[in-house]
Formats: sequence, structure tokens, C-alpha cells
Amino acid sequence: MKSRMSKAWKMKLLLLLQLLLLTQHGVDTASVISHLPGFEAISVVGEEEKVQLFYYFIKSENKPEEDPLLIWLTGGPACTALSALAFEIGPLTFKTEGYNGGLPSLVSTSYSWTKVASIIFLDQPVGTGFSYSTTPLADKPSDTGEAKQTYEFLQKWLVEHPEFVSNPLYVGGDSYAGIVVPAIVQQISIGNENSNKPMNLKGYVLGNPSTELDKDHNAKIPYAHGMGLISDELFESLKISCNGNYVNIDHTNTQCLKLVEDYDKCVSRINEGSILIPLCDLASPNPFSMENAGRRSLERPMYRYVLATYWANDEDVRKALHVEKGSIGKWMRCDWDMAYEKNIKSSLPYHMNISRKGLYRSLVYSVSGDHDMMVPYVGTVAWIRSLNYSIIDQWRPWFVDNQVIGNTRSYVNNMTFATIKGGGHTAEYKPYESFMMFQRWIRNQPL
Repeated sequence: MKSRMSKAWKMKLLLLLQLLLLTQHGVDTASVISHLPGFEAISVVGEEEKVQLFYYFIKSENKPEEDPLLIWLTGGPACTALSALAFEIGPLTFKTEGYNGGLPSLVSTSYSWTKVASIIFLDQPVGTGFSYSTTPLADKPSDTGEAKQTYEFLQKWLVEHPEFVSNPLYVGGDSYAGIVVPAIVQQISIGNENSNKPMNLKGYVLGNPSTELDKDHNAKIPYAHGMGLISDELFESLKISCNGNYVNIDHTNTQCLKLVEDYDKCVSRINEGSILIPLCDLASPNPFSMENAGRRSLERPMYRYVLATYWANDEDVRKALHVEKGSIGKWMRCDWDMAYEKNIKSSLPYHMNISRKGLYRSLVYSVSGDHDMMVPYVGTVAWIRSLNYSIIDQWRPWFVDNQVIGNTRSYVNNMTFATIKGGGHTAEYKPYESFMMFQRWIRNQPL
């Protein structure tokens, strides 16, 4: 391995972050990775295929023998676990300052959720990140298929890591994972009831979650109006002509179609992930050219995504990670072209089934408070209201260092809803505030 990678990383990853480095399922200890982030892979054997799921496992920096175990799925679908680890809630990120070519470097972060929990960052569904199938897939990846494979994965993982069987288990994810995570929780719960390798499931965590795609999308127009992105006149006309339905519009309703087109023109250059951050395009394929030099500070998330792509496609990195040659092509942070079946139309029935049992806690949070246009806050509030849970803790602000961070409300069904003001679609926009929220909730402390 190149010397510029090994020395600094070894100290930071092995000593500072207590990164647990294991190996691929069925591969001997000679394959243990000792100088890179801790990828592992495990075989999940379905009826018709054999799937190799890659993941990072990072032990809690506090008391790993006691602290909760969290398995985390990134949204998309088909966005790699590296997004959550390096850009959102993990202990590492890519160093952007001073970068002018070569293999990107990793640096430690200050507000990793691994300070209070051990986390499995899973590349799922198959075909995402470094996960792949060794045989042709019987069915294309899907919501229900992902839930089933994740459950099988956890069963195997806990068999191979019995020291974590008694740790409180939580399932988490953000964005599109809001569709799949409740289905995983239900599958684990049913398995526990059938005494099928019971897991110590305690609850689930959802960040800016998709819940019912059409309703999520419909929430964008009232949100845009509330934020002053469209005029009162356009909003009122949209409501009247479209009857509140802005998805799958009847092709004969030409007035509604025209108004939606006008709306699209108003917001086409808005950064949906965080509406206050400029939407900057890289002007050339080379983000480090002089042409793009002035854009890098504005487009920091995009800049780091480019570094991640360089890093994950480096031959030395792949060799050190024991990525089998030919198992995957070009690594992508998100495979937007993946053939994927969105066969869970709404996750609400799963929330209701889980809550009826009264056994599991849930945290639903909106990092944006008011700045995420991908999954608007107003849509999240609406679907939570539709569950008809009784409120036990009225809407109130929550504080850190005597400052208002957001608002929160609790329900009788062990659900907590929280907002973080001024952020964006994921925790990367407000890392400190997101960590404080998670730390309090996971430790059963009030926000």
C-alpha cells in the first residue's frame, strides 16, 4: 500500500477511532485489512442467488460491550453506506483542504454517532457500493427483497459476533430508507415471535424519511409556498386546478399541467437537499480544474462525493479491501440507474403494526426543520398525524447549550418526533445538533 495512505490512517483508524477490522465471510485471517476503513462482507444465501453484502462495522468509542448496536441503511435507493459513514454520522470524512490530486485522504470527525453506539453501515441492496451477487439474481432488487436480505444478514452477523447478541439493537436509515426500515423492523419482530434466532430489538431511527412517495412529492408544493419560493397566486391556482394532487396528473387536465410546469420553473435551480445552499454545477469533468476552483467551497458536499469516487475506484484501495476482480464495475456513490422495484407503496402500515405491539421505540427526525425540499417537513408531520397517536409531550423547543436547536413532540406509542432547524436533507448539514439529538434519545434521555 502506498506510504501516504498507511501511516496516518493506521493511527487515526486503529487507535483514535477504535475501528474494528474484520474480514470477508469464509476468508481466512490472512485477508484481514489492517490499514484501511473496516470493510467486511458476508454471504446471504437466498433461494436463487448468493449475495455478498459489504459493510463497515465500527465499534462504539464508549462501551461497546454495553452500548446499542445500530444497523444503518442509506437511502436512494442504491446509495452506498460510505455516504452515511463519511458524510453524515460516521467517524471519518474525506479531507478537502489542500487537495490537488492523488489518492484522497481520510480525517476523523468530531460528532460521530459511534461515540455512543456500535454501527453497521450496510451496502444494500445488492449492486450498491461493493455489494454484489455471485450468481444471476432471480428477481431484481426491491423494497421487500431488501428487507428480507437485511434480516438474513443480521441473523448471520449476530451468529458470527455473539458478543453483540445482548446489546440493544436498533435499525436506522434516512431518506428512501424510510420505506424499507419499518419493513425490516417488522420482519425482525415477527422472527422474534417465532423464536427464530431472537434479536434484542429495541426500536428504529428514521431521518427525513420517505414514507409514501406520492404524498412526499405532493408536500413539495405547499412547502415551496410556505418558504416563499412560489407566489400566493400560483399556489392558490394549483390547489384549485389540481385538487391538491400534483402527481400522476390526468393528461386532460391541461390547466393543472401548465401550472405544475410554472412551479417547476420557479424551483428548478433550488438545491432540494438544503434550499439555502447554492446549487452549483461542476463546469467540467475535472472538479480540480481552474475553471472549478471558485466553486469548490460552495459545493463542498459534491466535492467530497467526487473524492469518495476517486478513492473507491482506486486499484490499490480495492486490492486492500479484497474486492474481487470483476465483481463490480465502476463504484458509484448512488446508482440511480439500478433496476429496482419500489414495491412498498407506503410504510405507514408497518409503523402501525410495529406500534401496536408496544415493544419498540422510534425516533423520527427532520434534520432540516424547514430547509429540506426532498422530503419536506410538512409531509412528515402529516403522515405522523395520520397515525392518530395520542400526544404525551406537547410540541416544544429542545435546547443545547441554552440555544433552541429545534422542536420535538412525543407520542404514547413510544414515537418521538424531532426537528433540527436550519439543516438539510441529511445529518451532514447539522452534525453536532444531530449527534446531540441521537445521544439523548438512544440513552433514553429527554430531548
